[in-house]
Formats: sequence, structure tokens, C-alpha cells
Amino acid sequence: MNDFFTTILRGRKVLLGRDFYQFRQVQRNRLKLGNRFADWTFCPDTIDETSVIYSFGVGEDISFDLQLMNRFNLHIHAFDPSPNSIEWIRAQELPQEFHFYPIGLSARDGSISFSEPSDPGLSSLRMTDLASGQAALKTHSLPVNRLTTIMEKLGHNRLDILKMDIEGAEYEVVEDLLGSDIQVSQILIEFHHRFSYIGTAKTRRAIQQLNKAGFKIFDVSPSGEEMSFINSRG
Repeated sequence: MNDFFTTILRGRKVLLGRDFYQFRQVQRNRLKLGNRFADWTFCPDTIDETSVIYSFGVGEDISFDLQLMNRFNLHIHAFDPSPNSIEWIRAQELPQEFHFYPIGLSARDGSISFSEPSDPGLSSLRMTDLASGQAALKTHSLPVNRLTTIMEKLGHNRLDILKMDIEGAEYEVVEDLLGSDIQVSQILIEFHHRFSYIGTAKTRRAIQQLNKAGFKIFDVSPSGEEMSFINSRG
């Protein structure tokens, strides 16, 4: 869908109270990578071969990850616990700089029940407790970890880019992240306030929490769902 139709449809959702307009809070150099189905915008100024990149929720599209990896000659750490994603990744011929981990991101360590959407044409899993009341095809118990746990396991003490497309779990992860002593330079998030059981209030609150911690928005996608934050405190 092109930006014109995205804008029209989004305007209708705003009028119905299911969306809101959020504008950039700071100006930064921006670079967009990926494809028209999954692209992400980040600030390239401090990214090089030593940068630590975590990409959560890769699904069956790693175009952003591969382009970022090739452009800056760096390693990508990608995560997704869903069976479809794991199977798809295993079928790909990937460079050794691409590291995949079949675990999800959460505000807790352990296993969590994930639901398949009732629409068989959709492949993204959602945490069952988040999707309460939503029809599901079936559920899966899958491993998850806190960001602090994952970083400790992988031996990282900072993140240059944290990308999250985790189907509504981003809200509790943001709270957990901000309550931890983690150094993150940029956070790229797809918010899921379009889900009726989430709503815009959660996204507004998450933005306020991130702003209070020093993260400012330097890019908003045409859909208004993907936002890029940079740590203004260094």
C-alpha cells in the first residue's frame, strides 16, 4: 500500500479514535532499509562494524537485517520464537554474521503461551494473555527472556540498535528496559495500538516513558506504527 492510501486510511482511524498523530521530536540523519513490506529507519551516524544490533520479531522477512549487516559490515543478532519463523530461517542460506536465536523478548524469563491468529493468512504469534478474548487457531508454549538476561548470555554491555516488532509485548518490555541499567543508543519499535485490546493509551504512555528516560522520536512511519527513538543523553 502506498503512502497516499496509508495516509487516507490512517486519517479515518484517527477520527474514530483508533490512532493518533505523533510527530518527530528531534532532527537526526535518517536511513531507511528493508523492503516495502518491512522497512525500518535508523540514524547511521554512529553505526559501524563494531555496533551491537538486536532484532526482535524477524518473522519471515530479514531484508532490513541483511541490508544493515551488508552496508556496515557488522553482525546481527536476530530473535523469534515462533515455529514458522524458525522453520523459515532454517531454510535460508545465511551469512555467518547473521546470528539467530529461537527465543522471544519479554519482561520475564521462562515460557509464555503464544496464540496463533484466527486468520490463517496471518503468521505472527501474540502472547495469549495479551490477546485475551481473541479467537485463536491454537497456542504454543515458547521460551522468552528479559533483555538483561539475553545481553548477559551473549556478553553484551550495550546496544547500538534495539529493534522490536513483538506483537503487543513491547509495552511491558519498554517498562522493563527503562527499569534496568541498560545502555541503548537507538530503539526502533512497531507499536500495536491498532489491536482493539491494546488501544492508543498504551502507546502514548510508552512514548511518555521513553521521553522521560531521554529517548526522543526522530522518525515516524507513514502508518504511524513504527517509531524510531534516539537516546538524547548520549
